Amino acid sequence: MKFLFLNSAGIWGGNEKWTHMAATSLAKEHSVYLAYKNEVVGERYTIEKIKLPFRFSFDPVSIIPLISFIRKNKIDVLIPTKKRDYVIAGITARQCGIINIVRLGIVRKLGRNPYKNFVYNKLTHGIIVNAQVIKDVLLQSPFMSGEKIRVIYNGLDIDALESNSKSYSISAKPFPFLVSTVGRVSRRKGIDIILKIFSIFLKRTQSSDAGLMIIGTGDRLDEYKKLAHDLGISEKVIFTGYLDNPYPYLKLSDVYLTASQNEGISNSLLEALYFKNAVITTRAGGAGDIIEDRQSGMLLKNNDINAGVENLIELYSDEMLRTSLGVEAQKVVLDNFSLQRMTSEIIQFSKIIIERSK
Repeated sequence: MKFLFLNSAGIWGGNEKWTHMAATSLAKEHSVYLAYKNEVVGERYTIEKIKLPFRFSFDPVSIIPLISFIRKNKIDVLIPTKKRDYVIAGITARQCGIINIVRLGIVRKLGRNPYKNFVYNKLTHGIIVNAQVIKDVLLQSPFMSGEKIRVIYNGLDIDALESNSKSYSISAKPFPFLVSTVGRVSRRKGIDIILKIFSIFLKRTQSSDAGLMIIGTGDRLDEYKKLAHDLGISEKVIFTGYLDNPYPYLKLSDVYLTASQNEGISNSLLEALYFKNAVITTRAGGAGDIIEDRQSGMLLKNNDINAGVENLIELYSDEMLRTSLGVEAQKVVLDNFSLQRMTSEIIQFSKIIIERSK
């Protein structure tokens, strides 16, 4: 089969990591291509690719050359991975008589909205989601059918993770007890909640050896730096900005704390689990698909700051608990989130959709 991924992102984030891993893995046995907007995404690929403006959903300046590219390379399956790409992919797929399989990595309510019916139903042959809750919410819409949606969990390239984690050495662990989080510095990722949890934790424990590392960037970076200052914890918080390779720090981290408000299954969460972090996370999206509470991590309700503080204090005080959670966390990832399994399921689902559309 021949696959074309579409990704109009202007940053490199979790969705872009998934696209790169899926495309790279599929390319071992299939022909894979990329349509992209920004060099920050395109420069990471060695496969054949086309740069498009992706100005808006019905952009003819993107659609016309994309149709030509698809016909020239005899593409079988389109996989758009950003919301703005779904319509462009759907229109070009219809024009070329091929399959459009949307990848959706976040909970999204469709309701009875006619436009969403057009985008997610009429223009779409299949939908890949990475958590059962996303499928469940999609099926609340009267125009969605279960056979169109496939839950395919994210996969991790373990060899690449290990290699990257050793690619540079860190002279000293930033803090003896290191709490970390990775992701876009945004309200959806709950960075303000994380800062408040950590602030109360410091006041309760009077810890002199604990620190928080926030790895990532976003348009609220300055706002959250100010919040850390206002909470009186600036000296205990490191904002690294974007790191292309955060894995040496994740490998040193003791606790991974995330407070996402809406999520599918986060690649960064899976990576933290693999590196044996004791994880505290909200139940947002598919976290409950991965973690069994107090067996492979700790689960919170959204915005439950008090529970987050209690869990962090417990993990700080109990090294044996941290270790046991970390060991089980890595086992969960190795057993259920391999890149090979994810790739195989994408191929299988694509074949089913192609056969169904004949």
